[in-house]
Amino acid sequence: MMNKLIARTLPYFPKKFVWIFSKKYIAGETIDEAIRASRQLNDNGMLITVDLLGEFITNLDQAKQNKDEYLQIIERFEKDKIDGNYSLKPTSFGLLLDKEICYQYIREIVEKAASYGNFVRVDMEDSKCVDLEIELFRKLKAEFPKNVGLVFQAYLKRTMPDLENLMDIHSDETPINYRLCKGIYVEPKEIAYKDYHEVNEHYLKDLEYLLKNKVYVGIATHDRPLVEGAIRIIEENNIPNEQFEFQMLYGVTPELRKEIMNKGYKMRVYVPYGKDWFGYSTRRLKENPKMANHIIKSLFIKG
Repeated sequence: MMNKLIARTLPYFPKKFVWIFSKKYIAGETIDEAIRASRQLNDNGMLITVDLLGEFITNLDQAKQNKDEYLQIIERFEKDKIDGNYSLKPTSFGLLLDKEICYQYIREIVEKAASYGNFVRVDMEDSKCVDLEIELFRKLKAEFPKNVGLVFQAYLKRTMPDLENLMDIHSDETPINYRLCKGIYVEPKEIAYKDYHEVNEHYLKDLEYLLKNKVYVGIATHDRPLVEGAIRIIEENNIPNEQFEFQMLYGVTPELRKEIMNKGYKMRVYVPYGKDWFGYSTRRLKENPKMANHIIKSLFIKG
Protein backbone atom coordinates (compact mmCIF):
# COMPACT_ATOMS: atom_id res chain seq x y z
CA MET A 1 0.00 0.00 0.00
CA MET A 2 2.82 2.42 0.88
CA ASN A 3 4.61 1.61 -2.39
CA LYS A 4 1.49 2.41 -4.42
CA LEU A 5 0.95 5.64 -2.50
CA ILE A 6 4.50 6.80 -3.29
CA ALA A 7 4.05 5.80 -6.94
CA ARG A 8 0.88 7.90 -7.23
CA THR A 9 2.19 10.99 -5.48
CA LEU A 10 5.80 11.16 -6.68
CA PRO A 11 5.01 12.91 -10.02
CA TYR A 12 3.76 15.90 -7.98
CA PHE A 13 7.03 16.32 -6.06
CA PRO A 14 9.64 18.86 -7.20
CA LYS A 15 12.02 17.51 -9.84
CA LYS A 16 15.03 18.18 -7.61
CA PHE A 17 13.54 15.87 -5.00
CA VAL A 18 12.89 13.08 -7.52
CA TRP A 19 16.44 13.45 -8.84
CA ILE A 20 17.80 12.42 -5.43
CA PHE A 21 16.91 8.81 -6.16
CA SER A 22 16.78 8.95 -9.97
CA LYS A 23 20.44 9.93 -10.37
CA LYS A 24 21.52 6.47 -9.26
CA TYR A 25 19.69 4.87 -12.18
CA ILE A 26 20.13 7.51 -14.93
CA ALA A 27 23.43 8.61 -16.46
CA GLY A 28 22.38 12.26 -16.79
CA GLU A 29 20.69 14.66 -19.20
CA THR A 30 23.37 15.08 -21.89
CA ILE A 31 25.39 12.99 -24.33
CA ASP A 32 28.57 14.01 -22.50
CA GLU A 33 27.22 12.60 -19.24
CA ALA A 34 26.17 9.38 -20.97
CA ILE A 35 29.62 9.02 -22.51
CA ARG A 36 31.34 9.56 -19.14
CA ALA A 37 29.16 6.92 -17.48
CA SER A 38 29.68 4.52 -20.38
CA ARG A 39 33.45 4.96 -20.41
CA GLN A 40 33.61 4.24 -16.70
CA LEU A 41 31.65 1.01 -17.25
CA ASN A 42 33.95 0.09 -20.14
CA ASP A 43 36.97 0.71 -17.92
CA ASN A 44 35.49 -1.75 -15.43
CA GLY A 45 35.09 -4.49 -18.02
CA MET A 46 31.47 -3.95 -19.06
CA LEU A 47 29.84 -3.32 -22.40
CA ILE A 48 27.00 -0.81 -22.62
CA THR A 49 23.85 -0.08 -24.56
CA VAL A 50 22.78 3.56 -24.51
CA ASP A 51 19.15 4.68 -24.55
CA LEU A 52 17.77 8.18 -25.07
CA LEU A 53 14.77 8.68 -22.78
CA GLY A 54 11.50 9.94 -24.18
CA GLU A 55 9.00 7.23 -25.17
CA PHE A 56 5.27 7.71 -25.89
CA ILE A 57 5.66 11.06 -27.63
CA THR A 58 2.61 13.10 -28.63
CA ASN A 59 3.68 14.63 -31.98
CA LEU A 60 5.93 13.84 -34.92
CA ASP A 61 8.16 16.86 -34.35
CA GLN A 62 9.35 15.06 -31.22
CA ALA A 63 9.94 11.93 -33.31
CA LYS A 64 12.24 13.80 -35.70
CA GLN A 65 14.06 15.44 -32.81
CA ASN A 66 14.68 12.04 -31.23
CA LYS A 67 15.87 10.63 -34.55
CA ASP A 68 18.32 13.48 -35.04
CA GLU A 69 19.66 13.09 -31.51
CA TYR A 70 20.17 9.35 -31.99
CA LEU A 71 22.25 10.06 -35.10
CA GLN A 72 24.35 12.42 -32.97
CA ILE A 73 24.63 9.76 -30.27
CA ILE A 74 26.03 7.26 -32.75
CA GLU A 75 28.53 9.76 -34.14
CA ARG A 76 29.76 10.73 -30.67
CA PHE A 77 29.90 7.23 -29.20
CA GLU A 78 31.77 5.87 -32.22
CA LYS A 79 34.16 8.82 -32.26
CA ASP A 80 34.85 8.34 -28.55
CA LYS A 81 35.33 4.58 -29.10
CA ILE A 82 32.76 3.54 -26.50
CA ASP A 83 32.41 -0.25 -26.45
CA GLY A 84 28.68 -0.72 -26.77
CA ASN A 85 25.59 -0.46 -28.90
CA TYR A 86 22.26 1.38 -29.02
CA SER A 87 18.76 0.75 -27.67
CA LEU A 88 15.62 2.60 -28.69
CA LYS A 89 11.89 2.56 -28.07
CA PRO A 90 9.70 2.81 -31.20
CA THR A 91 7.14 5.00 -29.45
CA SER A 92 9.93 7.61 -29.26
CA PHE A 93 9.66 7.83 -33.04
CA GLY A 94 5.88 7.92 -33.38
CA LEU A 95 4.99 4.22 -33.56
CA LEU A 96 1.46 4.92 -32.32
CA LEU A 97 1.14 8.10 -34.41
CA ASP A 98 2.43 7.06 -37.86
CA LYS A 99 4.09 3.66 -38.12
CA GLU A 100 5.62 4.37 -41.56
CA ILE A 101 7.38 7.53 -40.37
CA CYS A 102 8.49 5.60 -37.29
CA TYR A 103 9.95 2.87 -39.51
CA GLN A 104 11.78 5.36 -41.74
CA TYR A 105 13.32 7.16 -38.75
CA ILE A 106 14.45 3.95 -37.06
CA ARG A 107 15.74 2.59 -40.37
CA GLU A 108 17.93 5.69 -40.69
CA ILE A 109 19.32 5.07 -37.20
CA VAL A 110 20.02 1.40 -37.91
CA GLU A 111 21.68 2.34 -41.20
CA LYS A 112 23.94 4.78 -39.37
CA ALA A 113 24.90 2.16 -36.76
CA ALA A 114 25.46 -0.44 -39.49
CA SER A 115 27.85 1.92 -41.28
CA TYR A 116 30.10 1.53 -38.21
CA GLY A 117 29.50 -2.21 -37.99
CA ASN A 118 27.36 -1.64 -34.90
CA PHE A 119 23.97 -2.75 -33.65
CA VAL A 120 20.59 -1.33 -32.58
CA ARG A 121 18.23 -3.00 -30.12
CA VAL A 122 14.53 -2.35 -30.65
CA ASP A 123 12.94 -2.36 -27.20
CA MET A 124 9.57 -4.03 -26.65
CA GLU A 125 6.91 -1.85 -25.04
CA ASP A 126 3.42 -2.52 -23.72
CA SER A 127 1.00 -5.02 -25.26
CA LYS A 128 -0.58 -2.63 -27.77
CA CYS A 129 2.87 -2.21 -29.36
CA VAL A 130 3.94 -5.85 -29.64
CA ASP A 131 2.59 -6.71 -33.10
CA LEU A 132 3.75 -3.38 -34.51
CA GLU A 133 7.25 -3.86 -33.09
CA ILE A 134 7.57 -7.41 -34.39
CA GLU A 135 6.51 -6.14 -37.83
CA LEU A 136 9.09 -3.36 -37.58
CA PHE A 137 11.81 -5.80 -36.57
CA ARG A 138 11.08 -8.15 -39.49
CA LYS A 139 11.42 -5.30 -41.98
CA LEU A 140 14.65 -4.02 -40.47
CA LYS A 141 16.27 -7.45 -40.16
CA ALA A 142 15.54 -8.19 -43.81
CA GLU A 143 17.76 -5.25 -44.78
CA PHE A 144 20.21 -5.22 -41.85
CA PRO A 145 20.42 -8.89 -40.80
CA LYS A 146 23.38 -8.44 -38.44
CA ASN A 147 22.66 -4.97 -37.10
CA VAL A 148 19.28 -5.11 -35.37
CA GLY A 149 17.74 -7.05 -32.51
CA LEU A 150 14.50 -7.18 -30.53
CA VAL A 151 13.31 -7.60 -26.94
CA PHE A 152 10.84 -10.14 -25.59
CA GLN A 153 9.03 -10.13 -22.25
CA ALA A 154 8.59 -13.46 -20.49
CA TYR A 155 5.48 -12.44 -18.57
CA LEU A 156 3.39 -12.14 -21.73
CA LYS A 157 1.54 -15.36 -22.53
CA ARG A 158 2.13 -14.85 -26.23
CA THR A 159 5.93 -14.77 -25.99
CA MET A 160 6.74 -18.42 -26.71
CA PRO A 161 4.49 -18.54 -29.80
CA ASP A 162 6.06 -15.28 -30.98
CA LEU A 163 9.55 -16.75 -30.56
CA GLU A 164 8.56 -19.84 -32.51
CA ASN A 165 6.94 -17.81 -35.31
CA LEU A 166 10.08 -15.72 -35.82
CA MET A 167 12.38 -18.69 -36.29
CA ASP A 168 11.82 -18.42 -40.05
CA ILE A 169 14.23 -15.45 -40.14
CA HIS A 170 16.89 -17.17 -37.99
CA SER A 171 19.92 -18.85 -39.53
CA ASP A 172 23.47 -19.84 -38.59
CA GLU A 173 24.81 -17.10 -40.87
CA THR A 174 22.54 -14.35 -39.49
CA PRO A 175 21.24 -15.50 -36.10
CA ILE A 176 18.48 -13.61 -34.38
CA ASN A 177 19.62 -11.48 -31.45
CA TYR A 178 17.15 -10.96 -28.59
CA ARG A 179 17.10 -9.43 -25.16
CA LEU A 180 14.91 -11.48 -22.83
CA CYS A 181 13.46 -9.68 -19.80
CA LYS A 182 10.59 -10.30 -17.41
CA GLY A 183 8.48 -7.32 -18.46
CA ILE A 184 7.51 -4.26 -16.46
CA TYR A 185 4.30 -2.84 -17.94
CA VAL A 186 1.01 -3.42 -16.12
CA GLU A 187 -0.99 -5.85 -18.27
CA PRO A 188 -4.29 -7.68 -17.62
CA LYS A 189 -4.13 -11.23 -16.31
CA GLU A 190 -5.76 -12.50 -19.50
CA ILE A 191 -2.56 -11.82 -21.44
CA ALA A 192 0.18 -11.77 -18.80
CA TYR A 193 1.38 -14.07 -16.05
CA LYS A 194 1.15 -12.37 -12.67
CA ASP A 195 2.66 -14.81 -10.17
CA TYR A 196 6.38 -14.29 -9.50
CA HIS A 197 7.23 -17.99 -9.72
CA GLU A 198 5.13 -18.46 -12.84
CA VAL A 199 6.88 -15.56 -14.58
CA ASN A 200 10.28 -16.99 -13.64
CA GLU A 201 9.28 -20.44 -14.88
CA HIS A 202 8.32 -19.06 -18.28
CA TYR A 203 11.42 -16.88 -18.44
CA LEU A 204 13.64 -19.95 -18.08
CA LYS A 205 11.56 -21.93 -20.58
CA ASP A 206 11.89 -19.13 -23.12
CA LEU A 207 15.61 -18.84 -22.44
CA GLU A 208 16.24 -22.56 -22.82
CA TYR A 209 14.29 -22.63 -26.09
CA LEU A 210 16.35 -19.75 -27.51
CA LEU A 211 19.72 -21.08 -26.40
CA LYS A 212 19.02 -24.60 -27.70
CA ASN A 213 18.05 -23.07 -31.05
CA LYS A 214 21.31 -21.08 -31.22
CA VAL A 215 19.66 -17.68 -30.87
CA TYR A 216 21.92 -15.03 -29.34
CA VAL A 217 20.37 -13.90 -26.04
CA GLY A 218 20.88 -10.93 -23.78
CA ILE A 219 19.84 -12.42 -20.44
CA ALA A 220 18.36 -9.30 -18.84
CA THR A 221 17.55 -9.78 -15.17
CA HIS A 222 18.48 -8.65 -11.66
CA ASP A 223 16.75 -11.64 -10.07
CA ARG A 224 19.24 -14.02 -8.47
CA PRO A 225 17.09 -17.15 -8.96
CA LEU A 226 16.85 -16.34 -12.68
CA VAL A 227 20.61 -15.76 -12.92
CA GLU A 228 21.23 -19.09 -11.22
CA GLY A 229 18.66 -20.81 -13.45
CA ALA A 230 20.22 -19.29 -16.57
CA ILE A 231 23.71 -20.47 -15.57
CA ARG A 232 22.33 -23.95 -14.93
CA ILE A 233 20.81 -24.06 -18.43
CA ILE A 234 24.05 -22.77 -19.95
CA GLU A 235 26.20 -25.36 -18.15
CA GLU A 236 23.86 -28.33 -18.69
CA ASN A 237 23.64 -27.63 -22.43
CA ASN A 238 27.26 -26.59 -22.93
CA ILE A 239 26.20 -23.26 -24.42
CA PRO A 240 29.27 -21.34 -25.63
CA ASN A 241 29.91 -17.91 -24.15
CA GLU A 242 29.70 -16.42 -27.65
CA GLN A 243 25.95 -17.15 -27.75
CA PHE A 244 24.78 -15.00 -24.83
CA GLU A 245 25.50 -12.14 -22.47
CA PHE A 246 24.01 -10.94 -19.22
CA GLN A 247 22.40 -7.49 -19.14
CA MET A 248 21.49 -5.19 -16.27
CA LEU A 249 20.19 -1.67 -15.76
CA TYR A 250 22.52 1.17 -14.83
CA GLY A 251 22.88 1.43 -11.06
CA VAL A 252 20.95 -1.75 -10.20
CA THR A 253 22.31 -4.76 -8.22
CA PRO A 254 26.03 -4.00 -8.70
CA GLU A 255 27.00 -6.84 -6.35
CA LEU A 256 25.20 -9.47 -8.41
CA ARG A 257 26.61 -7.91 -11.57
CA LYS A 258 30.13 -8.35 -10.21
CA GLU A 259 29.46 -11.98 -9.26
CA ILE A 260 28.36 -12.76 -12.81
CA MET A 261 31.43 -11.09 -14.29
CA ASN A 262 33.71 -12.97 -11.88
CA LYS A 263 32.39 -16.19 -13.40
CA GLY A 264 33.76 -15.04 -16.75
CA TYR A 265 30.46 -14.06 -18.38
CA LYS A 266 29.98 -11.02 -20.59
CA MET A 267 28.02 -8.16 -18.99
CA ARG A 268 26.25 -5.28 -20.76
CA VAL A 269 24.75 -2.36 -18.84
CA TYR A 270 21.74 -0.42 -20.11
CA VAL A 271 22.61 3.29 -19.83
CA PRO A 272 19.56 5.60 -20.02
CA TYR A 273 20.00 9.35 -20.28
CA GLY A 274 18.12 12.42 -21.44
CA LYS A 275 16.05 15.41 -20.45
CA ASP A 276 12.99 13.19 -20.03
CA TRP A 277 14.51 11.47 -16.98
CA PHE A 278 11.65 12.78 -14.78
CA GLY A 279 8.99 11.23 -16.99
CA TYR A 280 11.00 8.01 -17.21
CA SER A 281 11.39 7.79 -13.43
CA THR A 282 7.76 8.47 -12.60
CA ARG A 283 6.44 6.18 -15.34
CA ARG A 284 8.65 3.32 -14.18
CA LEU A 285 7.48 3.82 -10.62
CA LYS A 286 3.82 3.69 -11.68
CA GLU A 287 4.52 0.55 -13.72
CA ASN A 288 6.39 -1.09 -10.85
CA PRO A 289 5.51 0.34 -7.41
CA LYS A 290 7.96 -2.05 -5.74
CA MET A 291 10.67 0.34 -6.89
CA ALA A 292 9.53 2.56 -4.01
CA ASN A 293 11.72 0.42 -1.77
CA HIS A 294 14.76 1.63 -3.71
CA ILE A 295 13.59 5.23 -3.34
CA ILE A 296 13.28 4.91 0.44
CA LYS A 297 16.75 3.35 0.67
CA SER A 298 18.24 6.07 -1.52
CA LEU A 299 16.66 8.85 0.51
CA PHE A 300 16.93 7.62 4.06
CA ILE A 301 19.55 4.89 4.21
CA LYS A 302 22.22 6.12 1.80
CA GLY A 303 21.42 9.79 2.15
